[in-house]
Amino acid sequence: MLRLLLIIALTHPPAAEPPERSVPGQRVLTPGGDRLGFAPARRARPDTGVLVGYDRVAGQDVMCGAAVVRSRSKSLVVTAAHCVRHRGRALEQMAFVPGYEGGRAPLGVWRAVRSWVPSRWRDRPDTPARLPFDLALVGVARKGRDPLESVTGRGLRPVTRGALSRPRALDLLGYPGGRRYPGTRLYHCLGQAAPYRGVLVTHNCHASGGGSGGPALYGEAVAGVVSSSSPMSDRDGFTVLAPLGTRSFRRMMAHADRVMRRG
Repeated sequence: MLRLLLIIALTHPPAAEPPERSVPGQRVLTPGGDRLGFAPARRARPDTGVLVGYDRVAGQDVMCGAAVVRSRSKSLVVTAAHCVRHRGRALEQMAFVPGYEGGRAPLGVWRAVRSWVPSRWRDRPDTPARLPFDLALVGVARKGRDPLESVTGRGLRPVTRGALSRPRALDLLGYPGGRRYPGTRLYHCLGQAAPYRGVLVTHNCHASGGGSGGPALYGEAVAGVVSSSSPMSDRDGFTVLAPLGTRSFRRMMAHADRVMRRG
């Protein structure tokens, strides 16, 4: 547990220095948004936080955004697949920290006991065809009889595919790190997301290092998670979201929920 708290306090995900204007100014929709379209959130959210883990081979701590997803087990977190399998290797000592802010864990540190990624992400080469499946679910252990949602409130409802068949306004959440971001504070970006070849793409937000795995909200539901972005040198930067409304994600979610309910 001490190691996990140290990871939370000290990890600053690397990020390349953004160009002078990555998202054209007229496209930035977030009030007070910076050159990547992001601004600090007014407050931390209990249903959103960080997922931390350790890559033993690389000797590297990994931190990503993640969010509580509504389930009958009340113990599931959604993030990006590459946040639980770093460079193809399953991370160790994973834990979720809801409501993370300023190096503090106000709702506790919740130990991960299981994780699931789509086979079409795990077994495919790293190509654009893999991006729609860059999703993962993480099951966390109860604390006594109390599941995760007992402290976070109800998890975010996944948006169905049909609801995002045309462009929609989404709010991207995450903990970007690097020179211009602390890595310890929740940021958000308002983006107009459009479907494209199985993913959602926004040109209003350009996710920086550490932003992976964060949820993209459609109202109080979650439409997808941040998967990747164009290079920071791209002056017309964009962010790719892996959508939750796919059949493969629904199957994975149903299976993970059954396993965690048997617990």
